[in-house]
Amino acid sequence: MPAAIVPVVRVQADDFDLAGEVGALTAGRADIGAVVTFTGLCRGEAGRLAALELEHYPGMAEAEISRIAGEATARWPLQGLTIIHRFGKILPGENIVLVVSASAHRQAAFDAASFMMDYLKSRAPFWKKEHRVDGSAGNWVEAKESDGAAADRWRSG
Repeated sequence: MPAAIVPVVRVQADDFDLAGEVGALTAGRADIGAVVTFTGLCRGEAGRLAALELEHYPGMAEAEISRIAGEATARWPLQGLTIIHRFGKILPGENIVLVVSASAHRQAAFDAASFMMDYLKSRAPFWKKEHRVDGSAGNWVEAKESDGAAADRWRSG
């Protein structure tokens, strides 16, 4: 039985490099047959949003993301898993989150990446505040019911 992987989890203010992260995960590996990536970007909300500010409690967010990543590695035969979530003020078009899942086969890589995103959206402890282009006070972004429903679908299978 192959050794369990240790997911890479980082919460950082700096941007990330998708190609660099995939390269770091796959370099020198012949056991990986599929890599799935998901990059979440900050939307401009039709020109109304100047920035989205993400806050978190250092240590707490990393611990929760690591816990979720552990669930993914227990559910699917993964050869690698990287999760990077940014915090701070993020401009429209900039990266917010990256999930890279690697497996011998594509379905496990797809499922693990989808699971990670559904759980990150509904369970990772981040708070999001809008900054509007017109300078008016933005709102704190509420959790969406649809994000919770998306995560719930993984409970039965």
